[in-house]
Amino acid sequence: MDGCKCFYWNRDYDVCTPELEPFTLPSPIPEWPQGQGFGNRVICLGQLEVIQITKFESVWTCSLSKDKKKCATFYKPVEIPDGFFSLGHYGQSHDQPLHGFVLVAREVGAPKTGKNFHQVTESPALKKPLDYTLVCSTDERGDGNHYGCGYFWLPQPVEGYKPVGYLVSNSPEKPSLEEVRCVREDLTANCEICNVIFQMDLKSVKFPFTVWETRPCHRGMMEKSVSVGTFFCSSCWSFGDEMNIVCLKNLDPTLHAMPNINQIHALIKHYGPTVFFHPDEIYLPSSSSWFFKNGALLYKKGDLVGVPIDSMGLNLPCGGSNDREYWIDLPKDSNRNFVKCGNLESAELYVHVKPALGGTFTDIVMWVFCPFNGPATLKIGVLNIALSKVGEHVCDWEHYTLRISNFTGELWSIYFSQHSGGEWVDACDLEFIEGNKAVVYSSKNGHASFPHPGNFLQGSLGIGVRNDAAKSKFYVDSSLKYEVVAAEYLGDNTIVREPNWLQYMREWGPKLVYDGRSELDRIIHLLPIFIRYSVESLVDKVPVELYGEEGPTGPKEKNNWFGDERW
Repeated sequence: MDGCKCFYWNRDYDVCTPELEPFTLPSPIPEWPQGQGFGNRVICLGQLEVIQITKFESVWTCSLSKDKKKCATFYKPVEIPDGFFSLGHYGQSHDQPLHGFVLVAREVGAPKTGKNFHQVTESPALKKPLDYTLVCSTDERGDGNHYGCGYFWLPQPVEGYKPVGYLVSNSPEKPSLEEVRCVREDLTANCEICNVIFQMDLKSVKFPFTVWETRPCHRGMMEKSVSVGTFFCSSCWSFGDEMNIVCLKNLDPTLHAMPNINQIHALIKHYGPTVFFHPDEIYLPSSSSWFFKNGALLYKKGDLVGVPIDSMGLNLPCGGSNDREYWIDLPKDSNRNFVKCGNLESAELYVHVKPALGGTFTDIVMWVFCPFNGPATLKIGVLNIALSKVGEHVCDWEHYTLRISNFTGELWSIYFSQHSGGEWVDACDLEFIEGNKAVVYSSKNGHASFPHPGNFLQGSLGIGVRNDAAKSKFYVDSSLKYEVVAAEYLGDNTIVREPNWLQYMREWGPKLVYDGRSELDRIIHLLPIFIRYSVESLVDKVPVELYGEEGPTGPKEKNNWFGDERW
C-alpha cells in the first residue's frame, strides 16, 4: 500500500507493515498420476466452473498492535484466467505466513432458452451487483476524505442472486461493479463464521467491528457445500443471526475431481506423516490381524467364554449398530500382558478416503489401532500424579486427517484428533520430517495426536489430564505402512474392499466398572484446601466412563466417519 495511514481518534497509526511471505510446502508438488479431474486446477460444480486462486495483491493492512494476531491484511485475487470472475476478497491475520485461497468462477455454457430464441428460461449463473453497501469502515470521521482507511463493501445483488464475499478498499470510493459477481441463489448454500481474522474495538474506533473466516454450515462426507475462502464482516452480528453472504454448492453428482485409486496411493506416499510415540510408551500400536492372531476374544452377552477371532475378523458380527450384545477382549491367559503392549513391527495405518467441502477437497483419514489405552496422569500445578486405573480401556482407535486440495493436490491442513476433540492445523504450522511429510506426535498412554512435541493439558487453570508427546525410536511411517480400507465415492467395491472388522459396530473392549472415583477422591483429600475446590470441580467433569473400563467402538461408529472433523 502506498503511503497509507489510518486515522483513529484523531491520532495517526502507521499501518504500513512488511508484506506477509507466502507459504510454500518444503518440496515441490509432483505430477500426479493421470485420470479423472483431480489436480486439473478447474472443478465443475454443475453450472459453474471454479478455480482456486492463491496469488493476491494487498489492498489494505492494519497493524494496531505488536501482537501479530491483532494485525491483518486484506487482499484481492490476481492472475484470474480470462472468463472467470472474482466472488470476493481474502483476509488473513499476521500470525502466520500468507496461506489461503478464494475461488473464482465462470458459467458453464450459455443460459438455456425456450422454443422462442429470445425467451431465456434460466437466468445466468453469475451477475454483476446493482450496487455496494458500506458495512464497516475505519474512517472515524465518516466524511469520505480519509484515503488509506479500510472500507468493507457488501455487493447488493439483483433479485434471485446472493453475494458470496465482501470487497475491501483503502478509499471511500465504491469499487467498480465489474470487480465481483453474485451467484444465482439455487447454486448457493448457507455458511457460518469460524475463526476471527481481525477485530476493531472501542479503543480504536467509535463503531467496532469484527471480521471472521467463513465455512459451510454443512460439511459432512455427503454434503454439497463448497468453501469459497471469503470472509464475513459485521459491527452488530450475534450468533443466531442470518448471514448476508453464502457459499457455493456442488451440483455435479460425479465428484469428478476426487482422486482415483492410483492418485490416492500417490498422495499417501508423498504426504504420509511419520507417527512418533512417546519414549516411555508401553502400549504401542499393532495391526488388527496381529491382535486377532495373538488371542483376542469375541464375547456375546450371556456367554462366559469368549471365542477366538479369525485373523481377518471373518467371524465378527457385522452391520447394525452398537447394541452392546458383543464385545472384544484381550486373551485371558499369560498372553494378555504381551498383547496389551502391541507390536510396532506389524502396525499400519488404516486409511479412509472421502470427499470434503463438496468434493473440492479430499480428506485422507488415517486410523491408528492400539490393543490397550493406558491410565491417565493428573496434573495439578507442578504436581503430576500417575493414576493406576482411571483412563484405562481395552483397544484404542485414534486418527488424524490430511486435507488435500483437489484443484492442485496440495496438502492444505491436518486434523489432529485429541480424545473427544481435536484441532485443524494449517500446513504452514506443521513440522515436516522429510519433503512434504509431516510429523504426528502420539501422546503417552492415551495416543491423542499433536502437531508438535510437548506437555499438553486437557483441562484449565493448570489442572487436568496431562498429554506428553515426544520423538523416540518408536514410530510408524504411514507413507509406507498403510492399507486403504474405505473410499465409498469410488463405488466399485472391487477397487477398495472393506475388511470384515471394519463392519463390526460393537465395542472393542469390555465394560468393567471399578471405583475409580475413590482413587481420585483420595488424591483430592491430600491436596491443600486452597486448590481442593478447583480439583473437585475438574473431577466432576471427568466422563463417567473414566471410572471404569469401556472399550471404544470402531472407526465406522465414530461421528467423523460420515461427518466432518470438529472445527
